[in-house]
Amino acid sequence: MGHAPKRRVVAIGGGTGLSSLLRGLKAGPFAITAIVTVADDGGSTGRLRAEMDIPAPGDIRNVLVALAEKESLLSALMQYRFRTNGALSGHALGNLLIAAMSDITGDFAQAVRALSRVLAVRGVVLPAANAPLRLKAELADGTVVEGESNIPKAGRPIRRVMIDPPDAAPLPEALQAIREAELILLGPGSLYTSLIPNLLVPGLVQAIAESRAPKAFIVNLMTQPGETDGYTALDHVAAVEAHSAPKLFDVLVVNTGPIPEPLARRYREGGQEAVRVDREVLRARGYRLIEDDFVLADPKTGLIRHDAVKVGERLLSALF
Repeated sequence: MGHAPKRRVVAIGGGTGLSSLLRGLKAGPFAITAIVTVADDGGSTGRLRAEMDIPAPGDIRNVLVALAEKESLLSALMQYRFRTNGALSGHALGNLLIAAMSDITGDFAQAVRALSRVLAVRGVVLPAANAPLRLKAELADGTVVEGESNIPKAGRPIRRVMIDPPDAAPLPEALQAIREAELILLGPGSLYTSLIPNLLVPGLVQAIAESRAPKAFIVNLMTQPGETDGYTALDHVAAVEAHSAPKLFDVLVVNTGPIPEPLARRYREGGQEAVRVDREVLRARGYRLIEDDFVLADPKTGLIRHDAVKVGERLLSALF
């Protein structure tokens, strides 16, 4: 018996959502290219960005670790955060490595490639843009908030987000990967601060729109305070399309499983609820739904995330 051919998958996103998805997909029959947001400005990432004028390394670091061949001591080292009383405190060692490698190679994307080799990454990790991006949001009341970390803190509905500079160039390899993809995935992740910023990089949406591959949006399990309060699955889709193109993703992966009660209670206390799936409306508008119980409770963190292995299996059986 020969091995099933690997499907070329492009996964677009950022934050912990993309990392946990890729951790599950890397074991499956997928050749993965991750296109990762670089508009983060919090913590260690923000400080390095300001000091070195590089794109945000934090989400890239998490994705590199998630796709590392074996999550080994080296992975633990990448995620290590200094706890000192000095300037190093709070920095993740992986962010410093990416920054150093950027300085040595003179190019952020090349730095990510070099570290991918060091970590024996299964797949390709690409920044959405090769230059620092700043994220801005226009809120429903017309106020403009600057900086990825400040947007959810505003606590008001978001009308739209923008990147600065608006004409940031996408990586040619990212466009190439989208053109060659057999499956394109968006999400899960923070809707306005991890997912949509990628779609604002000129050229990426056009490449996705021109692709004949199935395109699936993995809708979040829970709403996110300050970003998607009260949002249904349809609201998530509408926000993506308002920033990109109608029906850009026509397959929706939605969770229909229950959230275990003690966890649901904890999430409610934090102002989060399960994302409601407006099944009839979505179907009537021509979206194809892949529905299942995708909830995986992480006993270590007490958080829930997508069962990425099951997501991969359902995508394969539904689309190929």
